Amino acid sequence: MAGIRFVPGNQITLLENGETYFPVMEAALDRAKHEIFLISYIFQNDTIGRRIADVLKRAALRGVKTCVLIDGFGSDNLPETMVADLNAAGVMVMKFRPGISPWTFRRRRLRRLHRKIVIVDQTAAFVGGINILDDFDTPDQPSPRYDYAVHVEGPLVRDILVSTQRLWSRVIQTRLRIRPRFSTRDRDQDRQAVFPESGGRMRAAFLARDNIRHRRDIEDAYMQAIEQAQVEIILANAYFFPGSKFRRALVDAAGRGVRVVLFLQGKKEYRLLYYASKALYGSFLDAGIQIHEYHNSLMHAKVAVIDEQWSTVGSSNLDPFSLLLSLEANVVVDDKKFAGTLKRSLEKAMAAGACQIRPNRWKRQSIRLRMVSWLCYGLVRFMTGMTGYAPGKDSG
Repeated sequence: MAGIRFVPGNQITLLENGETYFPVMEAALDRAKHEIFLISYIFQNDTIGRRIADVLKRAALRGVKTCVLIDGFGSDNLPETMVADLNAAGVMVMKFRPGISPWTFRRRRLRRLHRKIVIVDQTAAFVGGINILDDFDTPDQPSPRYDYAVHVEGPLVRDILVSTQRLWSRVIQTRLRIRPRFSTRDRDQDRQAVFPESGGRMRAAFLARDNIRHRRDIEDAYMQAIEQAQVEIILANAYFFPGSKFRRALVDAAGRGVRVVLFLQGKKEYRLLYYASKALYGSFLDAGIQIHEYHNSLMHAKVAVIDEQWSTVGSSNLDPFSLLLSLEANVVVDDKKFAGTLKRSLEKAMAAGACQIRPNRWKRQSIRLRMVSWLCYGLVRFMTGMTGYAPGKDSG
């Protein structure tokens, strides 16, 4: 597909929820011999966080260069004792824009690091929406938090590594006011490095949204795929507040006979965001778009499958916070087998834990609920656009 630089020859494996993701990622970290990069919006001091911290310390103690970058707001409650313990073992821990109050009305400073990436020895990478925290950290939650990541092997790891090294160097330069260690010469050497063959045959692309040259890469990839869709679009998103152009593309797709399915959060994790997400239901349902709300647990998936061929897994929600402000990362896969696996997983989750919103039922909603939804939607967009602040610490 034009507009995205797809890299052939990869093996991309879908990982559903932390219970699948963490064992595979930990095993890769324990095999590391040279270098580890870990980026996460949230790094929690819970059973999972302590497990990952132990794996990172073991790697550093055996001589592996181990770099951890966490967001200063998302991980603001990570104890300094835990950071000191990691540092003492040789793990380099940096915080992206630390010490910023959520009530500070300064747009530039509140652009957050929302990526979730792990890279091991230039041979394997993990990209998705899963933070370093326990899937069951919410009280009275019967099922694990619902989210996805991918395990990447093959030449695409190079693109993920180069992007991550550049970000790491920029953070070092900003925090320590020194010349970046990752220079142009380093980048040239990395491009020439020989990455092991994965034996895979999948075409995939890595998209990293920033606030410089790649502000719209993820949104543009979605838009292009939606506009070219012929049969089916399935979007699963925790926070769904797309702009008017994106909404029109979905409505137009439904109008030309494409089956459009929205799989969205159904639990009230943050009330303002919960009600704001409902503001667009009426127009979508009138256009023939299906809406399914997930109620089994907290739903933080950020994935899509289009025409059972194009799919994406990553950290980017389809809301102003992700599309206009945060640093995000997605992998796009152009492969029928992978798309089929993701589609079956989504359909299974919808069948087991979601309720479909029926048009007639929605039309019977009270005027009060509709007014509250639109007020919340307008407030979220206004706050995000003016200050860069979306209420609630998105654990997705």
